[in-house]
Amino acid sequence: MYAIVETGGKQYRVKPGDTVAVERLSGEPGETLDLARVLMIAGNGDSPRVGTPGVDGAVVRAEVLEHFRGEKIVVFRYKSKVRYRRKTGHRQSLTRLRITDILVDGESTARIAEPEPTPEPVVASGVADDIQSAVEPTANTIDDTAPQAVEPEEVEEVKPASETGA
Repeated sequence: MYAIVETGGKQYRVKPGDTVAVERLSGEPGETLDLARVLMIAGNGDSPRVGTPGVDGAVVRAEVLEHFRGEKIVVFRYKSKVRYRRKTGHRQSLTRLRITDILVDGESTARIAEPEPTPEPVVASGVADDIQSAVEPTANTIDDTAPQAVEPEEVEEVKPASETGA
């Protein structure tokens, strides 16, 4: 389930668990805010609900993580042949939000997508025996792709020409 939300004059596609940076909002870190300007809700297998301009009874709940300032933008004004140059900069104030839930008519429509646990990497201790034991299959495993051992038949021993005297 996802929603299209408008805040700060911009539109964002959000789903529970997402982290977005939006224009500065009032609220301290740790507070929960409700974004009421929801333009569309979709992705639950149903047909999308598009608002005119907003979806009635829809709210996106978000937690304020931090306030910060964006990258510096350099503004340089220049007019040729008249020695006019002005250089200024701008850093926008932003708020980082974590989307916790999407509510329609007061009911939660989505659960937070928890990240899958990543397996811990196997760390070799530097000993060759540990590496060999990790690489070699155990006696209980059967590898169907490996060629099977064939019992050798009796083969006459062939002697080199230098030994036979020929």
